[in-house]
Amino acid sequence: MEIGLDIGPAGLALTTEMMLVLGLVGFTMVMFMVEKLRPDVTALIVLVALGLLGLVPADQLFDGFAGNAVISVIATMILGAGLDRTGALNRLAVWLLRVSRGMEERLILLTSAIAGGVSSVMQNPSAAALFLPVASRLSARTGIALSRLLLPIGVAIVMGGSLTMVGNSPLIMLNDLLLSANRNLPPGVATLQPFTMFAPIPIGLALLLLGLLFFRLVGRKWLVGEDKNVTPARTESYFAQAYGIEGDVFELTVTSESPLVGMSVGEAEAQKGAPLFLAIKSGNESRLAPPADTMIWVGSVLGVMGTREQINDYAQNNLLRVSPRLRHFGDLFNPSRAGISEAVVPPTSRYIGKTQAELQLRKRFGLSLLAINRDGQVWREDIRHMPIKAGDMLVFHSIWQDLAAAAESRDFVVVTDYPKEEQRPHKLWHALLVFAVALGLALSAELPVPVALMTGAVGMLVLGVLNMDEAYSAINWKTVFLMASLIPLGWAMDATGTAAWVSQQVLTRLGGDWPIWVLEAAVGLLTTLFALVITHVGATVVMVPMAINFAIAVGGNPTVFALIVALSASNNFLSASNPVLSVIAGPAGYRPRDLLRVGLPLTLLYLAVVLLVVNLMF
Repeated sequence: MEIGLDIGPAGLALTTEMMLVLGLVGFTMVMFMVEKLRPDVTALIVLVALGLLGLVPADQLFDGFAGNAVISVIATMILGAGLDRTGALNRLAVWLLRVSRGMEERLILLTSAIAGGVSSVMQNPSAAALFLPVASRLSARTGIALSRLLLPIGVAIVMGGSLTMVGNSPLIMLNDLLLSANRNLPPGVATLQPFTMFAPIPIGLALLLLGLLFFRLVGRKWLVGEDKNVTPARTESYFAQAYGIEGDVFELTVTSESPLVGMSVGEAEAQKGAPLFLAIKSGNESRLAPPADTMIWVGSVLGVMGTREQINDYAQNNLLRVSPRLRHFGDLFNPSRAGISEAVVPPTSRYIGKTQAELQLRKRFGLSLLAINRDGQVWREDIRHMPIKAGDMLVFHSIWQDLAAAAESRDFVVVTDYPKEEQRPHKLWHALLVFAVALGLALSAELPVPVALMTGAVGMLVLGVLNMDEAYSAINWKTVFLMASLIPLGWAMDATGTAAWVSQQVLTRLGGDWPIWVLEAAVGLLTTLFALVITHVGATVVMVPMAINFAIAVGGNPTVFALIVALSASNNFLSASNPVLSVIAGPAGYRPRDLLRVGLPLTLLYLAVVLLVVNLMF
């Protein structure tokens, strides 16, 4: 991006334009600290001021909104939403429970490593938001405190974001800032080359390994909550604790000798010792909450819930085959698509005085009534013919969409938090294929990274993983406006010579006799401090032009200094100004001293690893 101003970085006398830019930088820092306005509003004010003061030409002022960095951010958000909509991470939670076998140390290590890998190709806040429900599910199923899981996961997400050039906002912005700096380099300085997609992978691997080893060796003792190993809870214990319902979900296949052949679901349920019937597959059609008049035939697969002993007895008595795992109903029972909920019957409900048989909840709404909680007593047997009263707590099993549709009548009020949006687990492989293709294109040198990532976003839309409205909803417009509005501030710092003037002042006070690595450390530390105050985006915009000019003045590599700035901008484990920590701090109940205890040593170790690996690479 060429900024058409006459003042270049060689002009080191403090000019009016420089003072105006420094004033806007100071304004940005103060407003971000006092939080009188939202950061994106402050960024918009700065953007408009740059135009009004003539510091950036009007025809280039809004180019940041169409910049490669912003397009890449939008595309990664859409790709992440596509994976989330298919329930991929809920399947991951089940796998983690099985592999870790309830050992806290192993569970933290595996979950953190996978979260770090995912964050390499997804915006860090998006990755944190996606792993939050995974951690919550793991905590509920194992009894491990959520506060012991979330901080290691959050740290791994920040570290893993350095594996690629699209993992976090500072690295996404870096190439654009380097290209902008090329327009104002002094004569004789080589053109700065942008980084390829996986250029920082050695640094990212070292940082991710640092995060994993930190919590493996020393960090766990500083985590909030009790340190314990537990046996992973099966679904039946989760249901029993939350709803007073004992049981897990099993698949039963009806044989030709079974007495159930020719029975209806209602008749089968009425048998003594029968489990709860939640699903049925006849031919190629599977459905949850089968109506009572649904017929059972040879080869039908029943999705039932009960204790293992009860299910085995029932299967033996009725000549049914028990499947060792969910072969047919895995997608139907995916927690992102279906599950158990509680709903209260209000005094105005039309359900009052009617029975489940009369209401036909399964046939009309797709709701299986598992239990009725009345005055603290849970009823699970013979509830089909039990009249409903005002104040009853109804325990349903259903597809979330069906529950939301039924709740619109206001005959019951759902008190369980559940996904309101349509989930598409059947699109999982479509989403994974699109994601892999997008990464493959980004890895090749044939297409620019933004084009490759946006190709993946379009693929999610074309294959029906997301619709257009869902794609719009997936974009965090606050992040987009913050980045697009502050990028011109970086251009102004470079084009007006402000960055060169500040670098000269710093060099004059430091002296030129320091080793290059010490000066790199000073730039990295200063960027870290800026990020605590003006966010990682603001710190990158302000510091990259300064670091480039500083490197030129001291005989260092400008690209290396700029890379250190982009990496150091994410080096914030001390406060919720880090967007990842802001996502996890509330649910985990972290206090400032909790973050300080773990974050201070991590911040110093992070900077040391960055300096070591960057200097080994360059």
